[in-house]
Amino acid sequence: MKKLFFLAGILMIFNLSAQVLHPAKWEVSLSEKAPKKGEEVNVIFDVKIDDDWYLYSSDFDPDLGPMVTEFTFEEDPSYELIGEVKPINPSKKYDSLIWGGEYTYFKHTGQFIQKVKILDAKYQIKGSYTYQVCSDVDGKCIPFDEDFELTSGGSKSGATDLPITNTEDKGLLKQRDSNSPYSLLSFMLVAFLAGLAALLTPCVFPMIPMTVTYFTGKDKNKKGRYVNSLFYGFSIVLIYSLIGAVLAPFMGPEMANDLATGWLPNLIFFVVFLVFALSFFGLFEITLPHKFVNNVDAMGDKGGLIGVFFMALTLVLVSFSCTGPIVGSILVESAGGLALKPVLGMLAFSAAFAIPFTLFALFPNWLNSLPKSGGWLNSVKVVLGFVELALALKFLSIADQAYHWHLLDREIYLAFWIVIFTLMGFYLLGKIKLPGDSELKQVSVSRLILSIITFTFVVYLIPGMFGAPLKAMAGYLPPMSTHDFDIPGHIRTSGGSANAVSLIETCEEPLYDRFLEWPHGLEGYFDYEQALACAKSVGKPIFVDFTGHGCVNCREMEARVWSEPEVLKRLNNDFVLLALYVDDKTELPENKWYTSSYDQKVKKTIGKQNADFQITRFQNNAQPFYVVLSPEGELLVEPQAYDLNVNNFVAFLEKGKQAYN
Repeated sequence: MKKLFFLAGILMIFNLSAQVLHPAKWEVSLSEKAPKKGEEVNVIFDVKIDDDWYLYSSDFDPDLGPMVTEFTFEEDPSYELIGEVKPINPSKKYDSLIWGGEYTYFKHTGQFIQKVKILDAKYQIKGSYTYQVCSDVDGKCIPFDEDFELTSGGSKSGATDLPITNTEDKGLLKQRDSNSPYSLLSFMLVAFLAGLAALLTPCVFPMIPMTVTYFTGKDKNKKGRYVNSLFYGFSIVLIYSLIGAVLAPFMGPEMANDLATGWLPNLIFFVVFLVFALSFFGLFEITLPHKFVNNVDAMGDKGGLIGVFFMALTLVLVSFSCTGPIVGSILVESAGGLALKPVLGMLAFSAAFAIPFTLFALFPNWLNSLPKSGGWLNSVKVVLGFVELALALKFLSIADQAYHWHLLDREIYLAFWIVIFTLMGFYLLGKIKLPGDSELKQVSVSRLILSIITFTFVVYLIPGMFGAPLKAMAGYLPPMSTHDFDIPGHIRTSGGSANAVSLIETCEEPLYDRFLEWPHGLEGYFDYEQALACAKSVGKPIFVDFTGHGCVNCREMEARVWSEPEVLKRLNNDFVLLALYVDDKTELPENKWYTSSYDQKVKKTIGKQNADFQITRFQNNAQPFYVVLSPEGELLVEPQAYDLNVNNFVAFLEKGKQAYN
């Protein structure tokens, strides 16, 4: 049986060998080919990055999580450093879901510059750089440690070392996904629904019969009415699309960095959304100058298609007080995407907005089926106001997290949302009245259903105040790290686990547990030899977690999969747990150093030794990477990577347990 497992392990290693990647190529040079003694020159680090990969820069907080690119120069009397290494024009990204902060990165190409002063014509500039590259496709991130050397006789760089960590960065995948066809289609669907919602506002809905009357009264023959009606709808779409086209150059990817990280634009959008919400509540109306609107309306009296176009423009201007906030919200949401995204958003919105006007103009008899105007139109506007108010907090939260103001920590943010949607539910039931509302003698079925949905959402949010993860809302809420009142976390931390008792009472005390830890109160080892000894002692297989401090997909697996009772029960009871952090920089005693058979370099730290073990044993450099071994160190089942399907992970653990038995 052991021979079969050994054979299976060899085959698995062979199949995994293609997973060792190196997506970045470096070139190190001097700004002057033959610098003279006393001359100041730049050491230039140029890097070419494969398509669909990005590389973390060096100018963000290293405590944030992702691995910062670092440069080390060996001391030498032939030169001296002037200042620090500077990255040249990196892109910026704010990740609120996992890291809760801003980081910088490069795509396709990158450059770093270090100024030095040459003290000897026979100079020797040596050192190394550690960096991390990540995939846009599957989130896989792989850091490396490479050497460089620049001398008066030549240079060399890019000596590939073993990867020392591997994260899975979902803030930039989401960033790429925001421009994928699927996400663009979702965005356009939301914009289309927003156009339908705009029709149900008091500024727009009464305009439908007025428009139909205009066309039926002006064009007695059907052919003329059909042509004018279709051109009227086309004109509405054209006007809104032109608005998107005019704004598109200012809303593309170049603006994304400022919107994602800058406190000023996010505060501006917070104020704008707040103003929109107050306008919908009836505090004031956002209107265009009456003289301008009247002049456009007068031009609509001209005959022919020109008059029809100005009729459409008049509709757009007159309805601005209700559609302006909705259009503004769509344009804000389109910022930072493809250059065409604002145009596509306006195209979808205007299509939904124009289709009813066109259809009713073509078939005026349908007007009899429309409900009458009334207070319900104002109710639609007020409900949109509540939604705008909730969305306004998102922009304030981004600025708050980026600059650590701690004004909107997770529980405060949730408290606002709970209050906002509770008030919205009571409003739908007629318990709250605002300016413009008519007397509500009875609650309609539609209002009752909407209030049930709203209160259900509120009930879902309430456990989040006490530390529930609220996975469905993860992208809209501040990270859990800002939450002060995490009851489940405290219970897991203080409660311990069944596995903890067996480890402490039966096996050795884990090494490195002062600065390394397991989530959810689990207890395990951080040293391979210790885990083997314990597994032999207690007669259990070993669950190996190749992880990293900066591994975002590791954290996501722990939060979404490991937290499930079926997974926790198996990890607690059926395995000896071993976490091998591949990015830990703790240096080991010299007697534990060794030279790797993979790259012939001396491995001095916990992280480099763990990474070396993963790549030499399993020919893989991705995290998270889960392995089940026998107490003798034999591979029992095919390793598992990132997969948020809980059933798949439970099946993986069960296969490992059965293979051992």
